[in-house]
Amino acid sequence: MENNTTIFQDVTGAVNLPEMPMKSLAEQVVTIFLTLLICGVGIAGNVMVVLVVLRTKHMVTPTNCYLVSLAVADLIVLLAAGLPNISDVVACWIYGYTGCLFITYLQYLGINVSSCSITAFTIERYIAICHSIKAQFICTVSRAKRIIAGVWIFTSLYCTMWFFLVDIDETVYANGVVVNCGYRVSRSLYMPIYFLDFTVFYVVPLIVATVLYGLIARILFISPLPSDRAGGGSVHQGHYNSTSSANKGAIAARKQITKMLVVVVVLFALLWMPYRTLVVINSFIDPPYHDTWFILFCRMCIYSNSAINPIIYNLMSQKFRVAFRKLCKCGCRRGEAKYDAPIYCSVMKNLSHGSNEPVTEQEDVGGQFGNRFNITDHDKGTLKVS
Repeated sequence: MENNTTIFQDVTGAVNLPEMPMKSLAEQVVTIFLTLLICGVGIAGNVMVVLVVLRTKHMVTPTNCYLVSLAVADLIVLLAAGLPNISDVVACWIYGYTGCLFITYLQYLGINVSSCSITAFTIERYIAICHSIKAQFICTVSRAKRIIAGVWIFTSLYCTMWFFLVDIDETVYANGVVVNCGYRVSRSLYMPIYFLDFTVFYVVPLIVATVLYGLIARILFISPLPSDRAGGGSVHQGHYNSTSSANKGAIAARKQITKMLVVVVVLFALLWMPYRTLVVINSFIDPPYHDTWFILFCRMCIYSNSAINPIIYNLMSQKFRVAFRKLCKCGCRRGEAKYDAPIYCSVMKNLSHGSNEPVTEQEDVGGQFGNRFNITDHDKGTLKVS
């Protein structure tokens, strides 16, 4: 293990140790309060997302599988990046060399998997809406699970480089030694890695999301509804009206879930922008910009991005909202089945007649359609500023 120790010397070569810098009380209080608040809410919310999908059969849809992957990744970010920040602001690095390696690795893993999960459910929504025939064979739960497994394997292997890029750094002061988990080599040598991460896990996902959601919007909000096409006067007018109503409900449901996922993507872009921008700027200026309060703001934005998604699901998805309430009340699963199963089967039956759109999953219509069936559907791990 490489152990870097910094000792200050004056121009004569004699040891001249300064006093250990101490973080202000205001910084400590604000950091601890915000970190505990955001991480507490985020951990509870993401755990609930995982539980309601795994424990509720009708919630297991392709899109929800990607949301579970995103929730697990966000949990890793909150546990590996958020909570260690509390001890770091009060004292120094207390987790040792092994903790430095594995906590850094987990931070990058969670950040990059969350980005890949967002890209995956964006592509899945595009196929389900814009290529509905292909979606019958492509947008399945089994395929979603295989894609998620591939994402985690790829990202796990990609992030192993951080085992070789960080190390414990010790700085000796007159009144003690400060230990930090820092870079193994010069900061300038990390620039290619930072820009690779910035491109692959931030710029590319946002470009893909912008293009695909634009195409989805053209289909959902510009193209005429199938139920608006001619068909009146048939002897099967009653059946047509039923099918027309079902089609309108399915399309409205897809609009609702698309809006929810767009909000998730937009928040990802906005909350990661301060930190990503700071890293890019610091790559070209010397000395780098290390304002304490701005770095704290960047970190809180990152933690908030990992904590806010369950809140979005609760606000914009009736299916998740009901599932969260039942989980909190420890409701009986048998009662839940009586509530959901007949609705699901009846709407599936209605949509199976006279509609060219495949039904590959349940659509979540939010609060607009009450009881109809639903579909519900980061830059640097150690948060160092280069």
